[in-house]
Amino acid sequence: MKLVKTFQRAAVVGAAMIAAGFLSTAVFAQDAVSESHMAAAKKVAAATKVLEPFDDILPILAEQTRTAFIQTDPTRAEEIIEVTQEVALKLAPQRAELNELVYKAWADSFTEAELNELAEFYSTELGQKLTNSIPAITQYSVGAAREWQDRISTEMVTMVQEELAKRNVVE
Repeated sequence: MKLVKTFQRAAVVGAAMIAAGFLSTAVFAQDAVSESHMAAAKKVAAATKVLEPFDDILPILAEQTRTAFIQTDPTRAEEIIEVTQEVALKLAPQRAELNELVYKAWADSFTEAELNELAEFYSTELGQKLTNSIPAITQYSVGAAREWQDRISTEMVTMVQEELAKRNVVE
């Protein structure tokens, strides 16, 4: 179950990173956002739990870094583990930068009034149900799309082969 949750979060992180790439130009092109507008964006981000998938970024990077360094010098494994943990803790406060970028993306995408309406909705029982259901729905949808793509791909290849065989182009 933990592995499935990690994969769900990794998928969300990946999608968010792609979205952040598309949004980055727009974010910097926008004018400054008022404090109340940003506060409304923060409320929506909190209510939708949109930041939760990013919680694993630093631990995953620390694990990857630790593994890479231990592979190159296994005799220093304990020292590498200690140093990697220290560095990860030093970098942790920079997470606030990511949060601010996410808040800004929300603020640039919605007016303050819209954000307040969204925050109100996501604070309701239905809004929380939606927030909590989205990861499972997304995981199922992505899996269904992959299965459908595989089935259609096989069907397409078969149909093209059959049609070409009828035309005597491929035997």
